[in-house]
Amino acid sequence: MEIRETPIKDVYEIYPKVFKDARGYFLESYRQDSFEKKGLNTTWVQDNQSYSEAGIVRGLHFQKGEHAQAKLVRVISGKVLDVCVDLRKGSDTYGKFHSVVLDEKLQNMLYVPKGFAHGFAVWEDAVFTYKCSNLYNKESEGGIIWNDKQLSIDWGVSEPLLSEKDQLWPDIEKFTEISKGGL
Repeated sequence: MEIRETPIKDVYEIYPKVFKDARGYFLESYRQDSFEKKGLNTTWVQDNQSYSEAGIVRGLHFQKGEHAQAKLVRVISGKVLDVCVDLRKGSDTYGKFHSVVLDEKLQNMLYVPKGFAHGFAVWEDAVFTYKCSNLYNKESEGGIIWNDKQLSIDWGVSEPLLSEKDQLWPDIEKFTEISKGGL
């Protein structure tokens, strides 16, 4: 697999080798030695999967403190715009985001390290899956409002369907104030 650096330190786009023939395809969606060669020594402890219809936005979510999570995200079917926002206290790219289209045809993935908010907009009905480096803990959950004016993320969805909690997160300015500078 090819593990590409992005403009934000420690965030990686991953493109596995896909072997296709008349029967279909085969790919390795995770390979420990490939990740370790890039210094990504992550232990995965939880796998999650969701289904979402086109027009849904999920996020921007994070886990804080001892429950912080790195994530390895991908779509099994469909297409999403995947977004991560750097919330690491003292980071040179604090408040910056990286986005990539995750597409079943490319089978590409995104590695999101601890200290980032994460979300995605569903462009085509999608089965979305992700590995987590820590178990989910409801009390440690936080978020940034999806349409934060300072971030100015173009989600590519004109009238998104959102959960109630995703409509109530603070903007990044308020989060920075409350968190005393980030995660």
